[in-house]
Amino acid sequence: MAATGGPADETAVHPVDEIPPLGRAFAAAIQHLAVMLATPITSVLLITHSLHLSDSTARALLSATLLCCGIGTLLQSGGRFGLGAGLPFVMLPGGAAVVLFIQIAQESSPATASGAVILTAAAGILLVPLAKRLVTRLPAVVLASMVVVIGVNLVKVAGGLIVAPGERATMSAVGLAAVTILATVLAHRFLPAGWRRLSVLLGMVAGSAVAAATGQFHLKPGSGLAQTPALFPFGTPHFDVLAAIPLLVFSIGSMAEATGQTVLNAKVVGKEIDTAVTVGRTIRGDAVTSLLSGVMGGPTMLTSGENIGLVRLTGVRSRYVTGLAGLLLAVAAFVAPIGRLVNSLPGPVVGGTAAIAFAMIIVAGIGMFEGVDPQADGTVVTATAALAAGLLPILTPTLYQGFPADARLLLGSGVTMAALVGVVVHLLFARRGA
Repeated sequence: MAATGGPADETAVHPVDEIPPLGRAFAAAIQHLAVMLATPITSVLLITHSLHLSDSTARALLSATLLCCGIGTLLQSGGRFGLGAGLPFVMLPGGAAVVLFIQIAQESSPATASGAVILTAAAGILLVPLAKRLVTRLPAVVLASMVVVIGVNLVKVAGGLIVAPGERATMSAVGLAAVTILATVLAHRFLPAGWRRLSVLLGMVAGSAVAAATGQFHLKPGSGLAQTPALFPFGTPHFDVLAAIPLLVFSIGSMAEATGQTVLNAKVVGKEIDTAVTVGRTIRGDAVTSLLSGVMGGPTMLTSGENIGLVRLTGVRSRYVTGLAGLLLAVAAFVAPIGRLVNSLPGPVVGGTAAIAFAMIIVAGIGMFEGVDPQADGTVVTATAALAAGLLPILTPTLYQGFPADARLLLGSGVTMAALVGVVVHLLFARRGA
């Protein structure tokens, strides 16, 4: 038997860098699309309904978001020019980042929200060396508290799509949302393992089918086959650093998340990486894609861990497969019927889909507390203070109504307050050695 480790092994192509046959690559890429497609669709619908955008602006925003998802996925999968990890990653709008985008747009203006995305992306590009050190020092208890606050905020926004704030809920709207959630749960419970990742998308389809059967689904008019994104759809971006603080603070947490996902992805595909260098490239790829998204009116884009499980499940580790998925996304961005269909989905269906998807973030945040010591006074008080500061402005929106506008924007951001208060309290206990 020949010894292993000889010259032939040294020249062998790692599975991450293999180019599969086109048919197998295409089938695997379609699976990645099916897993990831619900997130950009839900995110765009959340922005569209919350900001009451026109049909033309909504279609342009969907086109821009799908295009950025595709370009970002290509960057992360390719790993060229210092942009992207060179691993089988996909890129999606960050759920919390979408809520922060909506919050800034409602408090100030959509142009200010676009400016905040661009400012955050530029900071991410410039501060990569510092970010690689900073994200490893963010206390785990603070990060977990931030994720729980983010999840609660997301679910609240989703509820606003089922019944608009200040309006009376109708049985039909609540029923549609309930059907959507129930279908999602049943799909996840009874479908084979490979199909469970489509449960959110299938729940949305089921809710839409019921809406159509009950006369609550109305397809938007239009006959064109092509759609295109628009540069600065909300006008010239307004750069307000104070308004951008919530998104800037969140970006620190997202960098920490990108760090963990990069290490996990490399472990799943069995590839040795220089962690600091690869994480820096992941963060830089996220920032460049977010910059492009901001120019086209979209939210901050983030490398997603959703598809890592699919890589593990299928055993297809090639980054060229996710690259092909990115190319297909970029092409889909220009297909107008997709935009019309997505923009026609009823608000309660979108709200129900978003509620169950975003509630998963709360569960993930609660799970993150397992990594901290619950017996330490400093940990308990830090989590308590961070959650109180973060949840109060979400659950009591009028809490800071009497404050000046600039202070209200900062204090009213649950994510920002959870991060700032959490870090301060953590440092207080760290200094006394608790």
